[in-house]
Amino acid sequence: MRQYVLKRLLLMIPTLFGVALLVFFLLRVAPGDIVELKYAGSGTFAPKEALDRERKQLGLDKPLAYQFVSWIAGIARFDFGDSMWTGRPIIEEIKIRLELSLQLAVMATVVAMLLAVPLGTLAALKQDTWVDYAVRIFSIAGLAMPSFWLGIVIILGFLIVFKWMPPLTFTSFWTDPRANLAQLIWPALAVGYRYSAMATRMTRSAVLEVLREDYVRTARAKGLWERAVVLKHALSNALLPIVTVIGLEFAFLLGGLVVTEQVFNLNGIGMLFVESITHRDYTMTQALVLLVSFAFIFMNFMVDLLYAWLDPRIHYQ
Repeated sequence: MRQYVLKRLLLMIPTLFGVALLVFFLLRVAPGDIVELKYAGSGTFAPKEALDRERKQLGLDKPLAYQFVSWIAGIARFDFGDSMWTGRPIIEEIKIRLELSLQLAVMATVVAMLLAVPLGTLAALKQDTWVDYAVRIFSIAGLAMPSFWLGIVIILGFLIVFKWMPPLTFTSFWTDPRANLAQLIWPALAVGYRYSAMATRMTRSAVLEVLREDYVRTARAKGLWERAVVLKHALSNALLPIVTVIGLEFAFLLGGLVVTEQVFNLNGIGMLFVESITHRDYTMTQALVLLVSFAFIFMNFMVDLLYAWLDPRIHYQ
């Protein structure tokens, strides 16, 4: 097991290197120039000499190979450089927003699990009854409704019915937990509901498959309580595909809530992604892509370890 963990950790390095190589050269191929955008935003005419001077200051005049090697060397020292647009260190720019995005992803995942696992299990136990149909309608509605649309409905509902609107300024949980939850609980519910829809359907199908196994019929024939049969024999063996879906969706939530963040005025990683791409901020975009890629790779790794913990039959060598 120890050798497997070490091997997987070492495999992360070439994977991230491939992502870095790909995103670096694709950004250079994409049309647009950050230097021209800077001067266009200021509304002043800039001669060619000024543009060349700015490119030299940003290091864009050097060969692409040199820029790439210099950037990789900085990453090896955990130095992602400075933002080409704001001039501030990238670590600081991401650190400000990572707390918000990470907390929202965790809260949405908790909401999704609290909805998906009980509802999916109940639908499987009550197959083809009104309970099953109600859960299926609930999950299909979650898949059909975008989370940002549901967020708009939530905000309008509070404004029309209660004459109240969620706070627009982010407050850290460690500073004021009440103000923090008052702002983030609503986007977490909107995202978590959509997130739970897929997990609910996965839970239902997985539990149904397990309930048809011989060992479940044997457990019932031995006279075990139905609760013990469901929790110990059925649900525990049906968790593997559920864990896979939840783990991958959690990684996606770190950088994929662009529109939802705009609806609730959340300045998170998704919003920073849009701003960096709009401004052609190469260094910031590269760092964000690496961050999201690392989240996906790490969550895949954690899911594999959970497999071995949930199912004793799985052994990694």
